Amino acid sequence: MKIVFISDTHGQHRKLKELPKADLIIHGGDVSRMGKDHEVEDFLNWFQCLDYAHKIFIAGNHDFYFENWSAAFIRKKLSSKCHYLCNSGVTIEGISFWGSPITPTFFNWAFNEDRGKPIQKFWKMIPEETDVLITHGPPFGILDRTISGLEVGCEDLLKTIKKLKPKFHLFGHIHEAYGEENGINTTFINGSLLDEHYNLVNAPKEFVYPLDLSSGLKI
Repeated sequence: MKIVFISDTHGQHRKLKELPKADLIIHGGDVSRMGKDHEVEDFLNWFQCLDYAHKIFIAGNHDFYFENWSAAFIRKKLSSKCHYLCNSGVTIEGISFWGSPITPTFFNWAFNEDRGKPIQKFWKMIPEETDVLITHGPPFGILDRTISGLEVGCEDLLKTIKKLKPKFHLFGHIHEAYGEENGINTTFINGSLLDEHYNLVNAPKEFVYPLDLSSGLKI
């Protein structure tokens, strides 16, 4: 299966005129600037109309709309081929996906949980058989370095990934850390399309599941 991954479009989704062709597109959250109703509803209308057989998205810390409404309410707005994951999963063509919007507390954004026990309970929900994990934020020490040089990813998420060994971990959140990193068991991809100044500068990530190591990932 060919997959396109994007994240952190912050309301600039309609500027993406020529997305790569694939079987599935995934959005890793922060679809809006401030989670206003009109921002998110415009995203949902756009995303559902994209020409992909399957579509998956999660919310991010800017997306208050999704925090204010239940996942069941959101899913009623979606077609059968468009999947909203909120600490939940879906299996498509035999591949198990799990998505979570949770990030460590930073000021008073959406889906924030304190580090330690409060956030651990969400990572414990991730099934052992997960093939592709989608979280809004990164694990600690992997594509999580801010412009000021701080590594701000989640330590407990990293421990969970080391235990579960998903084939891919997709995330965004830290715009300036866009890129990919190949671990022993997991390929990590930060798909943030905007830079730290909210300029649309990065290309969508493309990969094939299972990963074709001969072709590599496209930047």
